[in-house]
Amino acid sequence: MAIPLSVEPFTEPESDRGSASAWVDRLLAAAPVKIAIGAVLVVVLWADVAREGPWNLPGPFETIGGGGGYALALALGLSLGALLRRRNGDATPDPLPRLPVFLRFDHRRVVVVGGGGVAASKIPALLAAGADVTVIAPSIAPAIDRSRVRVLEREFAAEDLDGAWFATAAATPSVNREVREAAETRGIFVNAVDDPPNATAYLGGTIARGGVTVAFSTGGEAPALAGLLREAFDELVPADIGTWAESARELRQRQRLEGVPMAARRPQLLDALNRLYDGRERSPADR
Repeated sequence: MAIPLSVEPFTEPESDRGSASAWVDRLLAAAPVKIAIGAVLVVVLWADVAREGPWNLPGPFETIGGGGGYALALALGLSLGALLRRRNGDATPDPLPRLPVFLRFDHRRVVVVGGGGVAASKIPALLAAGADVTVIAPSIAPAIDRSRVRVLEREFAAEDLDGAWFATAAATPSVNREVREAAETRGIFVNAVDDPPNATAYLGGTIARGGVTVAFSTGGEAPALAGLLREAFDELVPADIGTWAESARELRQRQRLEGVPMAARRPQLLDALNRLYDGRERSPADR
């Protein structure tokens, strides 16, 4: 079994998001557009207060004339845009989204820093993926099965990552930061649980059935959402998906032997799966 996660870096193709959506995003991110929106909001708000308010205030254009009103609105829009940019820190879309991968450890060394319930919840997936797990923490919760992992009851030291292939940090933010710093110098990915700033790898909610694995990740920002997506899609994945996967494997072998062109392989698979679906035993209610 392989463990699914997302790692840095990866540039997401813009076409995946849709050209229209990407064009709108770029337009709204432009400084002149932000200024124009700010100016319009200022003018509309001023005019609305002047019209509806009890103070009998003059409107923006009545105060200093048409041209002056536009100039004032532009100045206020500039001020509002500058304020918003300072508050948002000129935030831009992350240029390095995550690369989804599936890891198979094959008895390679994985270090888990932390001995509480959170760390315990991460260990079964690592073991299932073939990891040789070492747990390091001053105290170890009973939920951690000592018979399946190596336990070091002490504080973490950078040297603990020597020879490791992967690390999970499930401790305090300060300790997680130490783990990331030690991992960076050794070229090791770190999954810092509920601590995205100290993570370079993010586990996701998964559906694993019949040799098929579907994973959901929010880059560590909203793990509960990933869990909800997993639960929702779990209802959509057929119970006999393993039969589908076996049929796909057998067809792939035949296609290779017969030299079927790549362009024709997926349509053939779809036909095979449709025949498999149509041939399934139907319940009396479906007949």
